[in-house]
Amino acid sequence: MTVYRIPKLIDINAKSRLIRNFNKLLIIGRCVEVEHPKILGLDIFRDYAKVSVCLEEEHMNMVGFKLAGVLARSNYEEVAVLTVDGSPHCTQLHYMVEEVFKITGSKSKRRHYVIEDGDLIEVPVEAVKTSRYLSKVAKLLKSRQQCY
Repeated sequence: MTVYRIPKLIDINAKSRLIRNFNKLLIIGRCVEVEHPKILGLDIFRDYAKVSVCLEEEHMNMVGFKLAGVLARSNYEEVAVLTVDGSPHCTQLHYMVEEVFKITGSKSKRRHYVIEDGDLIEVPVEAVKTSRYLSKVAKLLKSRQQCY
């Protein structure tokens, strides 16, 4: 029995027919397809080529190198990430996309989404970037506590 239908990014050719005729690319945490199919089926994600990644299976560097190859051979107007919130592996997926964009200089728009308690939440790029730095998060929390 096949549980997953969305191809793994790491398994497809960088110019695969599965993703090349789209203007948008959606990278999902592998478990989203099974655990949150209603979110994945929302109209907002209808026009995206979809690929999946599980950073518990593949190393972030391997997947990032693959994504860089895909971006170098394509001209996506938008790349989005959709994961469950709170998973350390899924959080890395958001970081990886930002790092690949920094390295490649891609000008595609980036969007980050998480699923929290069954709800879709868009996360600003700045939140993803800031959360990489625990010292910045600590300063934000400290300044917030001083407001109360």
